[in-house]
Amino acid sequence: MFRGITTLNLDAKGRLSIPAKYRKSLGICCESKVVITVDLLESCLQLYPLPEWEAVERKLIALPSHNRQARYIKRQLIGHAEERELDSHGRILLPLELRSRVELGKNITLVGQGNKFELWNAAVWEQQIAKEEALNKEELTRELALLGL
Repeated sequence: MFRGITTLNLDAKGRLSIPAKYRKSLGICCESKVVITVDLLESCLQLYPLPEWEAVERKLIALPSHNRQARYIKRQLIGHAEERELDSHGRILLPLELRSRVELGKNITLVGQGNKFELWNAAVWEQQIAKEEALNKEELTRELALLGL
């Protein structure tokens, strides 16, 4: 399980050093192989351990090709998906195209989501948190109750 929020820096080559606390889990679950792709709803990237991505990809492939929205979803998520392997120092190279798409600069926020991570531009992450904290608390309370939380 990937939990927590970590602030990290990209190096000059666009490599992200995965925190040591996650490297062992990634080594065990996926031989340090991950897939990076876009997020359709937020200005961030999704980083999946390879087996988690393969499960998502199977669902995407099963979507009907004649459905316009399904085609869009497949084009975005599968089309932008890049497989990477952590190097011996626990780093992965984030593709320039993906970094540019969500304006990832030097300062990155890595957000654990259980089975995957989100990668955010640190300033955009702070804006997102401020926006989410301004949500209607009554509505949020109802949603949490529906989820049994």
